[in-house]
Amino acid sequence: MKHPLRRIVRIAGTLISVYYAYMLEYRAELLLWVLSGSLPLILMGVWVEAARGGEFGLSPVDFIRYFLAVFLVRQFTVVWVIWEFEREVVEGKLSFRLLQPLDPGWHHLASHFAERFARLPFAIVLVVLFFWLYPQAIWVPRVMDLLWCLVTVLLAFALRFVSQYAFSMLAFWIERAYAIEQFWFLFYLFLSGLVAPLEVFPPLVRQMVLFTPFPYMINFPASILIGQPTVPIAQGIAITLGWILAFWGLNRWLWSKGLKHYSGMGA
Repeated sequence: MKHPLRRIVRIAGTLISVYYAYMLEYRAELLLWVLSGSLPLILMGVWVEAARGGEFGLSPVDFIRYFLAVFLVRQFTVVWVIWEFEREVVEGKLSFRLLQPLDPGWHHLASHFAERFARLPFAIVLVVLFFWLYPQAIWVPRVMDLLWCLVTVLLAFALRFVSQYAFSMLAFWIERAYAIEQFWFLFYLFLSGLVAPLEVFPPLVRQMVLFTPFPYMINFPASILIGQPTVPIAQGIAITLGWILAFWGLNRWLWSKGLKHYSGMGA
C-alpha cells in the first residue's frame, strides 16, 4: 500500500472511530432516531388493508416485505448534514474547521458513517420483532439480490448526502438553509417510494419519476432486496451515479463561491 493511501486509511479510521464513540454516548437518543424512522411500518398497515380490498398488483405480503425493506434502507440513508453545517456557518464554528488540512465535509461524512454502525443493533431488534409479528412475511433474499442491495444502499446514502450537502452550501447566503431541505423533503417523501411503492403510481408518472433522483434513495435498493427491482439494476446504478456527480459538482461550485462570502469569526 502506497504511503498516501495508507495515510488516507489511517485518517478515515481515526475519524470513524472517534465519531462512533461519540454516537455511543447518545444510545438513548439513537433509539429514538431509529423509532422516528418507523413511518414505513405505519404506512405498511394502511397499504396492507388497501391491498385486501383493491387491485394494486401487489399482495398484502408483498406490501409487508416492501415496507420492511424501506425501513431498513432508510435506517442506512438518513442524513442530517444540512443542520450541522448551517449551525457551523451561523455560529462561526466553520472557521476552526477551515484551519485544518482536511475538508470539513469529511468530518460530516465520518459522523454519518459511524452512526450507521451505532444504530444497527436497534434496527436488528426491530426487524426480529417485526418478523415475530408477521411470520408470513419472512423471506431470505438471494445472495446476488443482497449484494446488489448493499451496493445500491451505499449509493443511495451517497446521493442523499451529496444532495443535502449541496443545499447546505446555501447557508453561506441565508441563515435558514434547512428550509430548502424541507421543501425538497416533500418531493422525497412522495416520490422516493417512502409513502407508496412506485408500482402503484400511474405508468406515465412512474416513468417520469424514474428519471429524478428520488426513487434511487429508497425505492430502488428496497425493491432489489425483495427481488422485485423497479428498473434494471445497471440502469438504476447509472442514473444514481449521474445524480451523485451532478450534486457533487453543484456542491463544489457553491463551496468555492460561498467561502468568498463567509465572514465568520477567525475566517
